[in-house]
Amino acid sequence: MKYWLIKSEPDCYSIDDLKRDKKTAWTGVRNYQARNFIREMKVGDLIIYYHSSANPPSAAGVAKVVKAPYAEKEPLWSAVDVGFVEKFENPLTLPVIKINPKLDGMMVTQQGSRLSVQPVSKEHFEVIRKLGMVVSRP
Repeated sequence: MKYWLIKSEPDCYSIDDLKRDKKTAWTGVRNYQARNFIREMKVGDLIIYYHSSANPPSAAGVAKVVKAPYAEKEPLWSAVDVGFVEKFENPLTLPVIKINPKLDGMMVTQQGSRLSVQPVSKEHFEVIRKLGMVVSRP
């Protein structure tokens, strides 16, 4: 199993939209490196669902690959279907991700990293999932 991070703008398609719809086609990726990452995805791979262009950007939940990569209308580009797994109780913001030493080296924290699909290590995935699911107490 591999682990991934995919970015979506929350006003375009949020984790709440995915929760409502249960699954969606992940299309429209027009970057060769991100496309190649999509082509590596397998059914069952887990995904950090990341809200980009939010204030602040944050890891919002977990999705999974539910349909293997397939060609979009143009065979040059690929897509996968993703399904809802869970929404984080506490979205993990990019500033918090950046200062957590257990998340050092994540692609999303690197200056200029704009890929909408990125690999994530199992260790980083587990840390983010654990921190996102912690229920805050008043």
